[in-house]
Amino acid sequence: MGSFSVLPPVARRLEGKVALITGGASGIGAATANLFSKHGAKVVIADMQDELGHSVCKELNSPSTTFVHCDVAKETDVENAVNHAVSMYGKLDIMYNNAGISGESQYNIPDNTQADFEQVIRVNLVGAFLGTKHAARVMIPARKGSIINTASISSIMGGTAPHGYTCSKHAMAGLMKNTAVELGHFGIRSGATLLAYGVAVLVLCWSASADASVIAVVLCSIGGVMQL
Repeated sequence: MGSFSVLPPVARRLEGKVALITGGASGIGAATANLFSKHGAKVVIADMQDELGHSVCKELNSPSTTFVHCDVAKETDVENAVNHAVSMYGKLDIMYNNAGISGESQYNIPDNTQADFEQVIRVNLVGAFLGTKHAARVMIPARKGSIINTASISSIMGGTAPHGYTCSKHAMAGLMKNTAVELGHFGIRSGATLLAYGVAVLVLCWSASADASVIAVVLCSIGGVMQL
């Protein structure tokens, strides 16, 4: 079923917006892509899972949903994904840095490997940095846009996840706060959804001119995928 038939026009809060979602082929990312599409947004799904990504596009309104292969730890891939969104739809309004991994389930630091720790940091933190960097590149000239990151209860607490994941989410919060200050001068909002045991409980931080429609849709999306 296409996105155009799901909600009445008055409820389509993202009509005319263009959104890029990393990790959009499954889980929270796919649920967000679905809801963004229902609310009238044109959606670019960026993911390494090609088959799943194309499948999500087929389930949604295909003229307004596209897939691009993207490893968020590689700057060329992220740059290409942003360029693809602008090339396809003429602009980028929403950048959702959602791609992430938890890494090995090792809570004892002597059992952690450097390779796993660094891989989690590359995907969760460097990926968010690159997504923010290249989204800002095209949003600054337009002097508007929303950059969203998937944070976690591990962004503000310890002892809830493995070390690499907790470090990556703490650092993501710092990145988001810094960019909220910097990019707010250009009318660009930078924020994060915070998940506590699968429930979206709040928006961790947002610049003063918050776009309530984007916040509401993201929170509804996460709430919907968790069925809570």
